[in-house]
Amino acid sequence: MSAEVPTPPAEKPPARSRVVRSNRSQVVLFAALTVILTVATVLGGRTWLKNSETLTFAVGDAKSLEARFAAKLAAVLENNSSRLRLKIVPNADSAKALAQFDHRKADLAVLRTDAKVPPRARALAVLEHDVLLLISPGSKKIKSLAELKKKRIAVLADGDHNVALLRTILEISDSSDSGPRLQMAPPNSTFDRLFAPGGSGAVIAIAHASTILKDKSYERYAKGGGFTLNAIGEAKALARKNPGISEETLATGTLSSSPAIPSEDLDTIGLQWLLVAQSKMSTTTAGDLARTIYENKAELALEDGFAARIEPADVDKDAFIVAHQGAAEYINDDTKSFMDRYSDLLYLGVAALGVIGSIFAGIYTKITRVAPEKAGELATAILDIGERIEHADSLDSLEALQDELEGILRGAVIGLRDGPLSSDGLNTFKLGYEFVRDEMGMRRDHLKRRAGQDDKVVVVKSAQSA
Repeated sequence: MSAEVPTPPAEKPPARSRVVRSNRSQVVLFAALTVILTVATVLGGRTWLKNSETLTFAVGDAKSLEARFAAKLAAVLENNSSRLRLKIVPNADSAKALAQFDHRKADLAVLRTDAKVPPRARALAVLEHDVLLLISPGSKKIKSLAELKKKRIAVLADGDHNVALLRTILEISDSSDSGPRLQMAPPNSTFDRLFAPGGSGAVIAIAHASTILKDKSYERYAKGGGFTLNAIGEAKALARKNPGISEETLATGTLSSSPAIPSEDLDTIGLQWLLVAQSKMSTTTAGDLARTIYENKAELALEDGFAARIEPADVDKDAFIVAHQGAAEYINDDTKSFMDRYSDLLYLGVAALGVIGSIFAGIYTKITRVAPEKAGELATAILDIGERIEHADSLDSLEALQDELEGILRGAVIGLRDGPLSSDGLNTFKLGYEFVRDEMGMRRDHLKRRAGQDDKVVVVKSAQSA
């Protein structure tokens, strides 16, 4: 019966190889986690910086100028992927919209400078100019305001509030023995009717500067009956006396190119339409909004010409309505860079990431990474071999222990070279190795002497039996 040959046990990979492969896997995992953490941090920071902000825009009724402009601005912000969004809140009229703004229930509003200005309003942009046109029939000129006050004046404008404004500016009483000298013109009035015999001696029109440029009725009337556009010589004095009034200049040919009216640049007075924001609005938000408005002027103009020539807000400290700091920084090209604006935050972020990185590295080292084995821990295996030496009853079993001891020594040398083994307890390892090596030598000598005595006993017995 043939003896069954035992199957040799599968050879295990050396401990060093297992440790290296495990460390490599952990390094790959750690690198992947680091990339994921970095991407999450960047995306989170970008989301935080680009978070949307909704601003409330108080307007009058749906057909009002400010309501139509607000709708245009909302569309521009959306089309430009701005972080800013508008919530348009309609009111019965513009006065109620300003009251809502004054009560801090809105972030934005549009006002004309003759309105009651909320104390916390800060200008973002000049949307439009309303100019005062002093018109007389034919070639008759009006040389002064004193002369104007003696005439019957018809007002071409939107709303009775313009009549009240002119009475205040020109200091004209609302009644006299011969009847009111300043009154609204009937709807759809023409110069022919207003200047008819027994009619008005002068017409004051208050109109948007952008609208005047598109209005061809002035040129048609100039070619027909003719009229005179008069300068207001007291414009500077009136503007100084009434803070909401501004000096305006009408360029040559503004009303009519042929014939040219005015024939040369002409001084008058006017009002401004301003987009205002709450003073508490952040500098960043106001700057971003101002930049969007100035860079998209064409898209913000209304069909009738309103807001066709948007201008920067007055950044002087003595302006009627002070410019918002964010808009002023953009206008003056003094906008803070990304580093200027977020440098403190970045420094704090770097410090925080450093602390988090240290903690993460510590966790990686202590938990996920396979730590190097200490040389002193191998002394236990060596001493175990030493205990088995005294039970070795043959040179073959002793040689097996010798091979095991040499294997431990070889593994220690390789481990110290490649890293899986640290030098901690190396002296203990050396003492244990030398002790077991010497004991093994003595056990080998003992076994050899015993083997020699056994041979002699066999020889003697053989001789006697012979």
